[in-house]
Amino acid sequence: MSDHQEQSSVPASTRGNLGRRVAYAFGNLGQAAFYNALSTYFVVYVTSVLFVNVDKGTATKLIGLITGLIVVIRIAEIFLDPLLGNIIDNTTTRFGRFRPWQFIGGLVSAVLLVMVYTGLFGLVNVNQTWFIVLFVIVFIVLDVFYSMRDISYWGMIPAIASDSNERSVYTALGTFTGSIGYNGITVVVVPIVSYFSFKFTGSHTESQSGWTAFAIITALLGVLTAWTVAFGTKENESALRSKAQKNGNPLQAFAALAKNDQLLWVALSYLLYAVANVATNGVMFYLFKFVLGMPDSFSIAGVIPVITGLIMAPAFPVLNRWIPRRFLFIVGMALMIAGYLLFSVAATSLPVVIIALILFYLPATFIQMTAILCLTDSIEYGQLKTGRRNEAVTLSVRPMLDKIAGALSNGIVGFIAVAAGMTGTATAADMTASNISTFKTFAFYVPLAFIVLSLLVFLFTVKIDEKMHAQIVTELEEKLGTESIEADE
Repeated sequence: MSDHQEQSSVPASTRGNLGRRVAYAFGNLGQAAFYNALSTYFVVYVTSVLFVNVDKGTATKLIGLITGLIVVIRIAEIFLDPLLGNIIDNTTTRFGRFRPWQFIGGLVSAVLLVMVYTGLFGLVNVNQTWFIVLFVIVFIVLDVFYSMRDISYWGMIPAIASDSNERSVYTALGTFTGSIGYNGITVVVVPIVSYFSFKFTGSHTESQSGWTAFAIITALLGVLTAWTVAFGTKENESALRSKAQKNGNPLQAFAALAKNDQLLWVALSYLLYAVANVATNGVMFYLFKFVLGMPDSFSIAGVIPVITGLIMAPAFPVLNRWIPRRFLFIVGMALMIAGYLLFSVAATSLPVVIIALILFYLPATFIQMTAILCLTDSIEYGQLKTGRRNEAVTLSVRPMLDKIAGALSNGIVGFIAVAAGMTGTATAADMTASNISTFKTFAFYVPLAFIVLSLLVFLFTVKIDEKMHAQIVTELEEKLGTESIEADE
């Protein structure tokens, strides 16, 4: 049989579905890399390079001001995310509800990322007052358009899959590539910044030019992957979607969310986890540079989660066929707690830190995917209770929670950098016992408490699982008078 005949023997619908899965998965590669560059390494850039031409006293004040502004801006924008989700839910185009926002959000956020990583094209060194004013405006717009991209990306899952198992496949694919993108940035950030710093300044010391090059590379990857989703996926129309009540205005959407108790409990558990996760991730660079005194070994903190993500993301939908996701979540949390305990007692030992990193990153995929799937399945739960199917609004909750966590992480990282003396030209040799104690308190002890609280909330309040979701879908089918939940294309 010829290659052409073999290819033709594969149903077109199967090939098309595979292509959409690949296109969808590729989207989160750049999106997760973009998020890490914005939520973690932008603060590193601010504390290390942005104010290098300003005297130390003024620079310390400006670092505090910028990190404080980021926290305030991102927390204020949190309340916009459900509004943005409502806009997406009410978008009607021939390209669907979600794809246009992949195209627009990917482009605008990429351009603005480059702007903030250039100190607004050097304005920071010309007029600091104008820089602060314009920075607030640019960062708000950047965050809004990134949110539109993020909300529309995860909001697509219930539009392309109605079955909980199929949703786990798309979620696994997005999480798989997201792990590569997010942690891949950690692997390449130091080499990229060092290479381009040397290229433009002749010194391997991190510089403005190095960080600008890093932002440009991240932005280009962001645009490419967003447009892959925009042009490579297609929404399916289901009976549950077509027969649901209109999404309504923001007040009606918020009222529907408030009645969805399972959504709210999952959200609280995930928020506690996310705050701990990003806070610890945000200070990994400082751990290697100032505590271990091994900044050149920092890529380990990126390699480990990439490897664990490559293993665990594909494993989730396979294991979930036999093991309930609730159990996978609990085991994952137990491993994370063990990792934090190792960080706390032996943060100055590289071999122990490596073991702790493995325990910290290994279960992250299972924890995040369980939360995402519970949130996704709560759409039908909410539809059964209220009659409204708010896909994007419901799934805007997770990006909103990530944004809260990212904002708190920015504040924690900025606080630690200043309080522990980890700014400017400081080195590991300058660290005192008090500095290390301050670092460990906010990097490990406080996040550990959040992880324990997250587990307790999940155990005692979250009830929605695969079996419960299947029952809800059956009830909805009967209620809407349809035997099939998904129409053929």
